[in-house]
Amino acid sequence: MKKLLIICGTGIATSTVVKGKVEEWLKENNLTQDVKIYQSKVSDEINRIDEYDIVLSTTLVPDNIKDRVIDGIPLLTGIGIDPMFEKVLAEIKR
Repeated sequence: MKKLLIICGTGIATSTVVKGKVEEWLKENNLTQDVKIYQSKVSDEINRIDEYDIVLSTTLVPDNIKDRVIDGIPLLTGIGIDPMFEKVLAEIKR
């Protein structure tokens, strides 16, 4: 089972919205059993980023973890959702 972390600035607002959309997408694609979702704020996870298989963020992240993070903003704007989910799916299948 893959560990997917969803982070935002406070771990409350936008990460909650994104979590709901990711859960819906997982269900629609029969991937619910493949992924466990965690939610937090970016400052709490910087030093633990390697504990997760997939990281989605709705906020800026430090340069040292940027290469590990998928931009979750498309789930807030509605622009670029499909390419974003393609990246998530690739990480799930990895």
